[in-house]
Amino acid sequence: MSIKQHLLSKIATGDGHGENSPYFDGWKAYDSNPFHPISNSEGVIQMGLAENQLCFDVVQQWLLDNPQASICTAEGADEFRDIAIFQDYHGLPEFRNAVSNFMAKVRGDRVAFDPDRIVMSGGATGAHETIAFCLADPDEAFLVPVPYYAGFDRDLRWRTGIKLIPVECESSNDFKVTREALEAAYEKAQEDNIRVKGLLITNPSNPLGTILDRETLTSLVSFINEKNIHLVCDEIYSATVFSQPDFVSIAEIIEGEIECDRDLIHIVYSLSKDMGFPGFRVGIVYSYNDQVVSCARKMSSFGLVSSQTQHLIASMLSDDAFVKKFLEESAKRLAKRHRSFTWGLSQVGISCLKSNAGLFLWMDLRRLLEEATFDEEIRLWRVIINDVKLNVSPGSSFHCPEPGWFRVCIANMDDKTMDIALTRIREKFGKEERVLPKKELLVVPKKKKCWQDHNLRLSFSPRSLYEDMSPHSPMPHSPLVPART
Repeated sequence: MSIKQHLLSKIATGDGHGENSPYFDGWKAYDSNPFHPISNSEGVIQMGLAENQLCFDVVQQWLLDNPQASICTAEGADEFRDIAIFQDYHGLPEFRNAVSNFMAKVRGDRVAFDPDRIVMSGGATGAHETIAFCLADPDEAFLVPVPYYAGFDRDLRWRTGIKLIPVECESSNDFKVTREALEAAYEKAQEDNIRVKGLLITNPSNPLGTILDRETLTSLVSFINEKNIHLVCDEIYSATVFSQPDFVSIAEIIEGEIECDRDLIHIVYSLSKDMGFPGFRVGIVYSYNDQVVSCARKMSSFGLVSSQTQHLIASMLSDDAFVKKFLEESAKRLAKRHRSFTWGLSQVGISCLKSNAGLFLWMDLRRLLEEATFDEEIRLWRVIINDVKLNVSPGSSFHCPEPGWFRVCIANMDDKTMDIALTRIREKFGKEERVLPKKELLVVPKKKKCWQDHNLRLSFSPRSLYEDMSPHSPMPHSPLVPART
């Protein structure tokens, strides 16, 4: 450490941000050589960023039809002063009402949400960190089923000092979380003298694109009640479910007959994925615990949603006809994109985990590994990045316990760009004959379960951009790459 570094904090000089991962290296590869259909047709196609850009035409039409929704138009300028000076961290009442109603509609109006429990935050990143600050002290821990979103290592740990303990899930049962796995992880934490304060789940799952069924959710509630720990449910992909079975929110479970201490239940939500508005930074903490609501609301001063955004979102989500049309159209287009991409992969013998939600696929490339190790997974990932020129994310960066799985984002490009991506895959892997013997597919060295266990990394020239990069923010080159004729 240099003399000048001694003048800085441990946070500033440490690597707790979690961005030393192939997950973010793939973004850097894209940024160094971004695909463009005309000016750079051989560039890297961004398939590592989960953004929902399939329904912007629906949103844009609404904006044209409702210019008064923005205080920056002639039709809405009369409200400019009142909105510009609003700074109450409770948020605009009409915003909280609109968000709570939208959350209910996404869940089929099977459950209602109290607007007074809506707490704003700067995106899901801020919401998760706020919940972590409210529920745990440094060196205490949350259980998290694997594979889990790569950004959690930064979002929940970096500034809070808490730990994340993986709950082992396996491909043999489609990575479903089991009571046995939860008990094992909990007991191991106790043996290590780590206090477990909660269980964090994502439903629908990132990166799997699967949803938790009612039976599993009920089991999870029983588990956390017995252990007297919190349950944090990340439901930011709840409106991306595009086929049966329907999404079931944890809110529906605790409204049922199950015995549950509601003070232990908390939901994280945002509009980044469901609506495709990551730049608006609309994150929501919804807690059934009054003390958490009070503390989180005070903390929201560090990451409020701008009053201008609140005003626009309140108007948009209060339009029931628009909300109905958007949700229906989004589900239809996501289903079509999912069907088209999985069919294209199947033509070259590549399968994916069966899923019905999310903005991505969990692609199975185990048959392309020369041996079932994470080093070999990274070698294959390098081929995909450097030769195929696709930024996909290796499963090890999501702490997947088995090598050979990759997350592929499919909703941040147009159809022509998708076809180009599939063509590249077909040309590279269409004639591949290297297949692991079936008995070797799940033989994973116990000492290597994630990307931190090796030093295989892509190398790029240093740029200050990467140190300031957020995993929820777009890179300087937009990941939406419209192909033009």
